[in-house]
Amino acid sequence: MGAEIEDYLTHLRIERGSATNTLSSYRNDLLRYGAFLLERDISDLRGVDESLVADFLQQLPTGDDGGSTLSQRSMARVLASVRGAHRYWAGEGRTTHDPAKHVAAPKPRQSLPKALSVDEVQRLLDAPSRDTELGLRDRALLEFLYATGARISEAVSLDVDDIHEIRAEAGAGAEDAAGSDGLVIVRVTGKGNKQRMVPVGRYAQRAINDYLTAGRPALAARIGRRAPSPALFLNRLGGRLSRQSAWTVLQTHAATAEIAQEVSPHTLRHSCATHLLEGGAGIRLVQEMLGHASVTTTQIYTKVTAEALQESYATAHPRAH
Repeated sequence: MGAEIEDYLTHLRIERGSATNTLSSYRNDLLRYGAFLLERDISDLRGVDESLVADFLQQLPTGDDGGSTLSQRSMARVLASVRGAHRYWAGEGRTTHDPAKHVAAPKPRQSLPKALSVDEVQRLLDAPSRDTELGLRDRALLEFLYATGARISEAVSLDVDDIHEIRAEAGAGAEDAAGSDGLVIVRVTGKGNKQRMVPVGRYAQRAINDYLTAGRPALAARIGRRAPSPALFLNRLGGRLSRQSAWTVLQTHAATAEIAQEVSPHTLRHSCATHLLEGGAGIRLVQEMLGHASVTTTQIYTKVTAEALQESYATAHPRAH
């Protein structure tokens, strides 16, 4: 198919005025496509059908055709190369039909979230100092993220007044609520300004109470004569903690905890959801806690727990193999 490919590239260069870099990319794409067809004993364009084109595209993400693995963006370019070539060849009468016309780009494989183990979470939560205001803040932030599954953007947008307590006697304020025996919930504002109420576990309650008592007042005082910030989590100057700073907090303490895997801003959210499902929580509860609009999104985590169960079974059961 070398002659047909070069003919198409000449068409692009002369009649379309395509740039040199574009032509080079298209040549590499089409030579890879041609090699794929030759592997299947297809040397005549008339022998190409839609299923062959689709099969070629399906092998690009993994490199099963013998080439390098490609990203979604690179696969879109290859599809454009193949479609353009087949459209040209059909127009020139080299084939009686265009087999690539209705072939869609392969859907990206859904990447499963990587959750930390319970031991890794414990090491991460123990990493911040309990002797400084910033350490108390960091511990409260990490405990809150793991306890609630909130996004970092949701955590840094919280105000102190978003903490509530459900108890028989009314009138308890946020700072009392975080240290009491009542059920503490937090009003979280998620995507689309949708609000949800999320429960906070005992460990996170204690961490938040310690921060509100001994950490936040010292940070709030640093703002000087300006109006105090209503934010729950403050930066070192007394203003609201930013998303980037919260991300740095997570990275810093993950390094201290010597966690080998990459810890992203969503890692504690993923870990919370996975550990809830592994502990027997219903998927609808997890959906509500995480603020997913559709339960389909939450079901990603059921795949994680199923894979973990499969691995444990294969290792532990004497007749698993």
